Amino acid sequence: MKAVQFVEHGDRDVIDYGEYPDPDPDRNEVLVDVKAGALNHLDVWTRRGLPGIDLEMPHVPGSDAAGIVEAVGEDVTRFEPGDRVAVSAGVSCGECEFCRDGEASLCASYHIIGEHVPGVHSEKTAVPEANLVPVPDGVDWEVAGSASLVFQTAWRMLQTRADIEAGETVLVLGASGGVGHAAVQIADHAGCEVFATASTEAKLRYAEECGADHAINYEENDFAAEIGELTGKRGVDVVVDHVGEATYPDSLKSMAKGGRLVTCGATTGPNPGAGLNRIFWNQLSVLGSTMATPGEVDDVLELVWDGTFEPRVRETLPMSEAARAHELLENREGFGKVVVKPDSEF
Repeated sequence: MKAVQFVEHGDRDVIDYGEYPDPDPDRNEVLVDVKAGALNHLDVWTRRGLPGIDLEMPHVPGSDAAGIVEAVGEDVTRFEPGDRVAVSAGVSCGECEFCRDGEASLCASYHIIGEHVPGVHSEKTAVPEANLVPVPDGVDWEVAGSASLVFQTAWRMLQTRADIEAGETVLVLGASGGVGHAAVQIADHAGCEVFATASTEAKLRYAEECGADHAINYEENDFAAEIGELTGKRGVDVVVDHVGEATYPDSLKSMAKGGRLVTCGATTGPNPGAGLNRIFWNQLSVLGSTMATPGEVDDVLELVWDGTFEPRVRETLPMSEAARAHELLENREGFGKVVVKPDSEF
């Protein structure tokens, strides 16, 4: 079969789409004929190389994909050939204290398909049964293959970690990205007043279409000052900040007393100043969040499958153009998700 792969870390020129051994599913795995998948910024970081992660090469990237079950291992009970499925990339042991307490994303050995182990951007892939969710008939492959990672991440951030309530104010930074545009929709659906930042007027209009009540161009305006003006200097109850060093100080400035900042990543760097004086004086909470539990995944994807939430797709490309897909993410071109499909599907 053919797969997106790289044999060393580096720039986009290390990416290849070529022959790769056919997957041989284990007894608890499902062989999936991949119809579509999507990129996440995680794919960019994995390609460049992440500290502490020593990958076996060649490495197949990709944490999001959907397709049709082709075969199942002898211990698989939830799926059979012909089923439509999507990948949920977080892998947990099921046995540690956190797993036993229902908190799979806190698992002591938690890892992510496509980051720590081979991914799913290939013509076929073998995935543990526990990492697949059913996809109803009628759901487009582009939707099924692009929703899981960003919507489960945004759902846990807002619903579980920040525990948002109707009537609260929520600021979503980087609203044009995958997690950002999912967070806007989830906060709007929960009855919150949503503030969103993006870098162009076109992206801001898309954010408004997703449910943002206020759109701020961070290239032209100081977003913290804008939040102060729009909220009568009160600030917002919740900030969704996956940007990191570049935005963290102004995120703290944007928060109301007793507010919560929730983060799932640090695209611009992981080590901003702590801002402890503002945190203790205003009694702020800074909350980390990673992926989601299986139950949270089921809850949010049900709302994707029924059309309540919509993964916006900025472009769909053949897997042979995976380097261009990475470029779209790195250059922040467009709004929403970048989807790749096996060349045989075009």
